[in-house]
Amino acid sequence: MVLAEVDMPGSILALIKVDRDQLGPFIKRSLAVELYREGKLSLGKAAELAGAKSKWEMLMLLNERGVPIDYTSEDAKDDLQTLKEVLGR
Repeated sequence: MVLAEVDMPGSILALIKVDRDQLGPFIKRSLAVELYREGKLSLGKAAELAGAKSKWEMLMLLNERGVPIDYTSEDAKDDLQTLKEVLGR
């Protein structure tokens, strides 16, 4: 785990309407969304950074933030194969 400290004006909390105790998760989700948007993180790694419980939760977050999803037919095939392996079919 890497700890990063960021200095910002206190007025930012009021502008973004985030409680102080929710600032860490908010920043992590925002960073994950932006790094995914820039193509620097895969969907899985973005979900990990954002603290999403699954790729699907990350897809919902990306959708809420208006980020186009880079999900190919090959990704769908891989997910289907993983699902078959998990279900034993």
